[in-house]
Amino acid sequence: MITMALAKGRIYQETLPFLAAAGIYPVEDPEKSRKLMIATNRDDLRIVVIRATDVPTYVQYGAADIGVCGWDTLYEHGGNGLFIPVDLQIAKCRMSVAAPNGLDYDGLVRRGGRIRIATKFMKWARDYFAQQGVHVDLIKLYGSMELAPIAGLADAIVDIVATGATLKANNMREVRQIAPISSRLIVNQISMGLKRVELSPIIENIRKASNKND
Repeated sequence: MITMALAKGRIYQETLPFLAAAGIYPVEDPEKSRKLMIATNRDDLRIVVIRATDVPTYVQYGAADIGVCGWDTLYEHGGNGLFIPVDLQIAKCRMSVAAPNGLDYDGLVRRGGRIRIATKFMKWARDYFAQQGVHVDLIKLYGSMELAPIAGLADAIVDIVATGATLKANNMREVRQIAPISSRLIVNQISMGLKRVELSPIIENIRKASNKND
């Protein structure tokens, strides 16, 4: 049995054409079903529906053989025990530093002072500011990042930006783009060895479908 880990929402919906290219069709819509384990048209493949941040962990430890994960989550996770064969180029967005419109971010950074950053992406923020040589105090939050500067908790934030509408609505702007984000196909390294015959056609068909979208 092959187990594929997916998360509800945008990534799931944008993954469906790739599953179809591999001949995989879920028999239920996880957006409407309360089930966390979804059967497919194939007796040898099932889909587990979990939190996006848990996808790489399930695949790393072999609870799932294969999955789809955003680069934001994958980088934060570290990628240990994972084979990453395909960048699907879906669910695109960007990891960015954003600050209130009234903050002189460039001046603050140039002066070498410490800057307070609120984020749930601690590794992204730590690595980025270390590369920039900026002294930073990181504050871990799990949501409503834009509230942190408004409430005086942080000077700026590191977060995912898609359209920028939420930033604009909260009188904020992107001041730096750290990296573009898209979703990747990930495979458990042990499964890739033990289930190569079953997994290879799935990976190759998804790769071909991804190349057509380039």
